[in-house]
Amino acid sequence: MEDLLAERGVEVSYESVWRWALKFGLAYARKLRRLRPRAECRWHLDEVFVSINGERMYLWRAVDSEGEVLDILVQSRRNKKAALKLMRKLLKKQGYAPNKVITDKLPSYGAALRDLRMTEKHITGGRRNNRAENSHLPVRQRERRMQGFKSAGSAQRFLSIHAAIYNTFNVQRHLITFKTMRPFRSHSMNMWQTLSAAA
Repeated sequence: MEDLLAERGVEVSYESVWRWALKFGLAYARKLRRLRPRAECRWHLDEVFVSINGERMYLWRAVDSEGEVLDILVQSRRNKKAALKLMRKLLKKQGYAPNKVITDKLPSYGAALRDLRMTEKHITGGRRNNRAENSHLPVRQRERRMQGFKSAGSAQRFLSIHAAIYNTFNVQRHLITFKTMRPFRSHSMNMWQTLSAAA
């Protein structure tokens, strides 16, 4: 960001960029989520541990069948209560129940889905949940670059903003031709221009 602005003759420090992200990031992410089309009715859920200020925390993630991040939740536990919190948050945010919920074999998912009376939609096993497993890769890269997260609140805030922006600009370029990628990239940039002009 500093380099992009320096190219236009505007000198800023990294602290200014960080403060802008804190001030405008959540509003941008919220608007981007509202502009996205409704996701397919198949959710992939997974959790991975992250180190936050030297303490092990769990990053719970829900993605759709296209790899779009639906929601992220940072929790200290890896139990039924945490899984239930993620699923309730998802149901409230998305406004509909999925046709299928695909998870790994962690018992917490089954227990949470029993409480929500959605056990018939639960699918586990094999490599079916690779979509969610692969969605952790950008977070791992960011975690290394940032040399870890400092607090659970800042990790939650950063990751939810990052997910919304990542969803907008991730056009799956390895699956499409360059000719097809141009309109997708153009649409992403138009969406971003509309969003940033309104703020």
